[in-house]
Amino acid sequence: MRRLAVLLLLAGPCSAAPLVPNFNTGTMTSHTESKTQITESIRSVDYQTGYVYSTSGTGVSHSGTSMIPGAETVQTQTTDGITSSWTGLALEAKPAWTMTTPGGSFQLTESYSGPGLSKVTTVERTTLVESTTSTTSVFGQ
Repeated sequence: MRRLAVLLLLAGPCSAAPLVPNFNTGTMTSHTESKTQITESIRSVDYQTGYVYSTSGTGVSHSGTSMIPGAETVQTQTTDGITSSWTGLALEAKPAWTMTTPGGSFQLTESYSGPGLSKVTTVERTTLVESTTSTTSVFGQ
């Protein structure tokens, strides 16, 4: 035990040296990849909210009733939980047409386009977005 104490007294003071990195230059590289999938569903619903009634012709005459006949609620429709009602032409009240000269030539065009759902457009699309990022850092002392 004495010998150990003598040895400790003979060994001089100890001190720590500062730690300094032992390099001059270096690089660091980072690489990141990502993929994102986007799914879209777009729905467009078009309604015709009134009606169109038109006539044209030659060699015919109408019965004298109004050319603007009465209207009635002709349709109720439910789409996507929404109930809608439209006013349409009361077809039984439209004018009657007769030939001006019985047995003669005539031409009559009568057109009716009623209210309601006129068009549904549905677009389904999926887009894949890919991204790649590479970074290199160079440093020196």
